[in-house]
Amino acid sequence: MKIRFGWIIFMLIALLLSGCGKEEIQNKVDWPVTNFSATSQENKPVELKNLKGKIWIADFIFTSCVDVCPPMTSNMLKLQKMVKEEKLKNVEFVSFSVDPTVDTPDKLTTYAQQFRVDFKNWTFLTGYSQGFIEDFAKTNFKTFVKKPDTGNQVIHQTYIYLVGPDGHIKKSYDGYKNVQYDEMIHDIKALQ
Repeated sequence: MKIRFGWIIFMLIALLLSGCGKEEIQNKVDWPVTNFSATSQENKPVELKNLKGKIWIADFIFTSCVDVCPPMTSNMLKLQKMVKEEKLKNVEFVSFSVDPTVDTPDKLTTYAQQFRVDFKNWTFLTGYSQGFIEDFAKTNFKTFVKKPDTGNQVIHQTYIYLVGPDGHIKKSYDGYKNVQYDEMIHDIKALQ
């Protein structure tokens, strides 16, 4: 009788502990990011290898945007602060300019300073062609970027992307209005 009772307790504990594993990312994808060559707001070269082994949060913005980019940058800033508050390590933020012929490193720096961005783990990228960023966004991030022949407003989607240490995109989130900060923090933790 004692053996059976002990066995039952052992099995119950084993079942409970089996549910206490690592958190999982819901609706996860696995899209590899191909190499890129860009220039940071500090006028330094940046390639995919510079992000290898790090978790990174990416978005697509441009400095002369009059509608969605300022709120997206504010939302990324809030997430950056949450990452710091949660003491999450090895997390980088990357903003790709979708208007690289206009967005020089100096313009990106001025834009980011308006939001009081912490540059310690946030890099703004430019230094590639318009054709490159349109193709790179479509091929890697499954998102649309297009600079019209007239006007100065680049058409692009408003997602924030989570990229794992393996350089593969794991998930996308609304980066404009319905930002799910808690879900993003949960998913970052799941990758650590």
